[in-house]
Amino acid sequence: MSTRVYGSLARIANFSNSNFDVQKRPRSQWATGDYVEGEVAGTPTEFYSVEDRSGHMVKVEPGDWVVGALGDRAATLEGVGGWADITADGYMHAMTSAGLMGHYTSFSTLFSDPLLLKYRGHLCRNGRKVCMSEFAMRADKHEFSVPTVLVVGTSMSAGKTTTGRRVCKELDRAGLHIIGTKLTGAGRYRDILSYLKTGASEIYDFVDGGLPTTIVPEQQFRDAIRPVLNHVHDRRPDFVLVEAGASPLEPYNGAALIDELGDNVVCAILSASDPYAVVGVQQAFGLKPDLVTGPATTTSAAVELVKKLTGLPAINIIDPAAKQAFRTFLFDKLGLDEALISERDVPAAEAVADP
Repeated sequence: MSTRVYGSLARIANFSNSNFDVQKRPRSQWATGDYVEGEVAGTPTEFYSVEDRSGHMVKVEPGDWVVGALGDRAATLEGVGGWADITADGYMHAMTSAGLMGHYTSFSTLFSDPLLLKYRGHLCRNGRKVCMSEFAMRADKHEFSVPTVLVVGTSMSAGKTTTGRRVCKELDRAGLHIIGTKLTGAGRYRDILSYLKTGASEIYDFVDGGLPTTIVPEQQFRDAIRPVLNHVHDRRPDFVLVEAGASPLEPYNGAALIDELGDNVVCAILSASDPYAVVGVQQAFGLKPDLVTGPATTTSAAVELVKKLTGLPAINIIDPAAKQAFRTFLFDKLGLDEALISERDVPAAEAVADP
């Protein structure tokens, strides 16, 4: 008997193994956000694992069934594809471990083969397909006026989540109510879960708005993300940490997100892959961050080059010696008093390593 694994894109739904049917639907009825099931095929590689609804990684093997959602991905360092590219005979890939279902048209040769599945059908109830949008947050109004720390990147794997965790930790240690969010990108639970583990009292992302990724028409993105922002507003945190997955120049609606946040952004941090990428984002997008972090700050030479090219301050936040410098920057920018915390409040383990 096959084992069914629910990808974390199904965490907003109320699925159990007995409250839906799996039915094949014609392509004309497929759409972004549809919940579908695929049977694991191919030869297992390191990517034959699925992030379940709790955020745990579960290994899968040929014959197992994986529940996910149709969507698109345009990852600069991994792969590009979408649900419209699924082959005529139903072969598709799990384009993220969360169960983003589509078919890669371009995939990095630096990696092993991605998880391959054969389409079994759509999850249906009463003869009707089940979609992520059915479980999305709703709001009768649109309000958002929360002081926002925005973390954007020059690309994927530029250190955005690492920077976000540091922000959450510092604000939590100051006794503040911080909410952690990821509002553009491709759905995975692990990033915002790490915010919960490092100081955020609540976490939300675009999956809560009913999207598997934010590669959707701009108005659809805005309509989905506004109820999430409204919910954050109603929770009345002191600050919200907003991570924008990928970069503002990629097709994930980063520019629309920044427009939605508006004047609420009180601190913008750019996580950059290298110093020249900082220049590229500044020139192409017109974004002037308050600080640069990420691989572009790995050495003192890199920090100096960032300053020379852009005039911006840069801090290597994974360097324990830079911890106080980042704290001072953050508190000064947010108008907070460092006397809110002291070194005696730091757990002994934190002096050794950050999460």
